Amino acid sequence: MQQSEDYVLRILQDVGLVTRPQIESARLRLNGANNVVDLLIDDGTVSDMDVSRALAAQAHMDWIDISSIVIPPQIINQIRGEEARRFKVIPVTFGETGLVVAIGNPLDIDTIDSLGFLLQRELELVCTSPKKIREALIKYYGTADEAADVLQEKIGEDIDLGLEIGDGTASAVDEADAPIIRLVSMLMIEAHRTGASDIHLEPLDKKFRVRFRIDGVLQEMQAPPKRLQSAIISRLKIMTGSMSIAEKRLPQDGRIQVKIKKKPIDLRVSTIPTNHGESVVMRVLDKSSLKLGLPELGFFSDDQEIFERLIRLPDGVLLVTGPTGSGKTTTLYACLNYINKPDRKIITVEEPIEYQMNGINQVPVNPEIGMTFPAALRSILRQAPNIIMIGEIRDLETASIATNASLTGHLVFSTLHTNDAPSAVARLVDIGVQPFLVASSVRAMMAQRLVRRLCNNCKQPAELSETELRALRIEPGQLQEAQVMKPVGCEQCRQIGYKGRMGIFEIFVIDDEVRHMINKRSSTLMLRQRARELGMRTLREDGVRKVLAGLTSAEEVISITIGDVN
Repeated sequence: MQQSEDYVLRILQDVGLVTRPQIESARLRLNGANNVVDLLIDDGTVSDMDVSRALAAQAHMDWIDISSIVIPPQIINQIRGEEARRFKVIPVTFGETGLVVAIGNPLDIDTIDSLGFLLQRELELVCTSPKKIREALIKYYGTADEAADVLQEKIGEDIDLGLEIGDGTASAVDEADAPIIRLVSMLMIEAHRTGASDIHLEPLDKKFRVRFRIDGVLQEMQAPPKRLQSAIISRLKIMTGSMSIAEKRLPQDGRIQVKIKKKPIDLRVSTIPTNHGESVVMRVLDKSSLKLGLPELGFFSDDQEIFERLIRLPDGVLLVTGPTGSGKTTTLYACLNYINKPDRKIITVEEPIEYQMNGINQVPVNPEIGMTFPAALRSILRQAPNIIMIGEIRDLETASIATNASLTGHLVFSTLHTNDAPSAVARLVDIGVQPFLVASSVRAMMAQRLVRRLCNNCKQPAELSETELRALRIEPGQLQEAQVMKPVGCEQCRQIGYKGRMGIFEIFVIDDEVRHMINKRSSTLMLRQRARELGMRTLREDGVRKVLAGLTSAEEVISITIGDVN
């Protein structure tokens, strides 16, 4: 064994992947659980892919990435699961002279000869990394326990997952179901650990794809075996306590409450039938995000000062606009958290209630029993609130009640789906609200988008290209004190280069002249021109400030504000 390891280290040293001092340093730190090569891989001195590529070249063998291909069942069935695990191999395809088999160690001649003798057939060997072999064994031959082990290895620590179902007591666990329960639990832990906002479980023709939406971008994760698809979906339905495991033809919705490290997490579960089974999306609602302050949302000090002044007004309507997924609800919750004091009564009307907030009366909308936005608003006005938050203004009745409530001394927060702040005026008028009501009730409108933050651990100084300078309209003088950075990628950000998100904002404060323009039904273009005269920064301009401050990248701002041409 020692002789084989020395041979591998000599190969790695000959191709320049490691140096003699690095090898000797690893030997000094060696313990009984590792060999030198494994320790060098764990340290990040060399990757397991580089090692396997070097060994494949030494053995004159082709190297492939088996994680990038889908191996059909008829190929997988060429080698039984126990044999694939024993020899640590994966059948890949049929070649010109025999079955193409991927191995992790091309220097292990005994294993290669034994496999050929056992199968009694011609083999064409290719090489891949041992890590990819382990992942493929789980994917194509694995059990629920083995799939959970892969997630456990990535997480790197035991995390106690306490399940709260219905009245908060754990459901009874059948011993046969325990592996599936553990796999589902580990999936939720991994989603929380990576900061995912959504978990997507998608049944495809030959695989059960798992994707997490992290910082607004879907990223594919290690997939469990396809044959566990039905069991995983059934387990999730059972955890909601309200979804039927027998019904697979209709969409269903439910909710799961779990605790990770004694931290309460809510998951909104939605299923929909597809041609290969039920697709499941779980929205991860972490209540700790409610504790965000205004600076954490991404406000610079000048915008934060304006916004704090607006949310302390005694009455009026404040609108947050933007497309779905732009963080409008998070901003409103942060506002309520900021102004939530014992001397103020706050009532919200939401569909659904995403987060439960202490000290705030939250009213859920349920159209099936007649509890619509207008019906709820009419009732809560008799509750004498100081502040009202409406999840979204969708129709004339809701808009009329909101504007009238603001005129009778209430401060109203709500959202609209518009691309920029001035367009909110036209949207309210299109809904049917009279211009004089809009002019007299709306105090300000704020459009927002979310951009990814650069990872603080790995971001590096960068220079903007001519194309980026033109797109962002950055003058040379602005670069003198700038700290422009670029994404790189490290372990902390999963090699993406970004970690977390922040807002970019466009705040339009209504003044007397703007009110006059609204009464005259001035166009959105004219309102936007007046807003610019009042000092309103566009979304792209606010994004530029954050690029120059080294908080995000030029590429990110350009892609998010592609429609902001002003």
